[in-house]
Amino acid sequence: MIHQNQNVAFQTATPPVISPKVWFITGASRGFGRVWADAALRRGDLVAATARKLESISDLKEKYGQNLLTLELDVTRPEQAKTAVEQAHTHFGRIDIVLNNAGYSLVGTIEEASADDIRALYETNVIGPVSVIQAALPLLRKQGGGHILGTSSNLGHVTLPVIGYYASSKWAFEAIHESLAEEVKPFGINVTILEPGAYATEFGTPESLKFAQGLDIYATFKEEFFGRLRDQERGDPNATPKALFQLVDAPQPPLRFFLGSHNLPWVREAYAERLATWEAWEDVSNSAQG
Repeated sequence: MIHQNQNVAFQTATPPVISPKVWFITGASRGFGRVWADAALRRGDLVAATARKLESISDLKEKYGQNLLTLELDVTRPEQAKTAVEQAHTHFGRIDIVLNNAGYSLVGTIEEASADDIRALYETNVIGPVSVIQAALPLLRKQGGGHILGTSSNLGHVTLPVIGYYASSKWAFEAIHESLAEEVKPFGINVTILEPGAYATEFGTPESLKFAQGLDIYATFKEEFFGRLRDQERGDPNATPKALFQLVDAPQPPLRFFLGSHNLPWVREAYAERLATWEAWEDVSNSAQG
């Protein structure tokens, strides 16, 4: 243990501190994207903020001037993602942090959602971030490093009814980033999955929700489910920037990072149940090895 602590101390002393940092943030018009873009600018960092409609972030441009570059970006358009990332890199000379934040939730039971509903969700929540990452990686490699952040959710570990497809997009998101972290480590690129719990952002508004066509048979179930959600305690999104900055300033940031105090107890309980089930069936599982 003493050796490990000494090793960590040695490692954390070596990487240079880059200040100010340059951020590339998707989905900066509202929610966490907006909060984090504003907070990064207030601390003196430089930000390339993207949104589907430039007018939604025009007030930030008026407030922060040359420290902010606003770019139009629909993450479901890979060519536009490539152009936006390259424009940001050219404008600031580097990108230190790529923060994929754009996304939305599909509301509907597994039976209700159509194939088109599911495809559209994955285009934004999974393929969109990949397009941004693929555009950024050659530039990050060339400059010798960087930090890729992706906004997932505590629902990247557990799931709930009615938003199962949204949770599934986050499970996919987590798997992609976990593989990515190992692939880009040799290039000095860090990867962190941000996993917020429930927060009082605009994520629950119609702009961030899409509803599958409902079936009457689930009406009562969904009404009760949403009643429970309405009573759920939500965190203050404006309390998150300090933690986020500690993360991006750390020489060795973690792969996964919870935002909020409710996540760990819930996930700990879920994994304990999974382990108990696997262990209860261990003999039968082992018998299938051959």
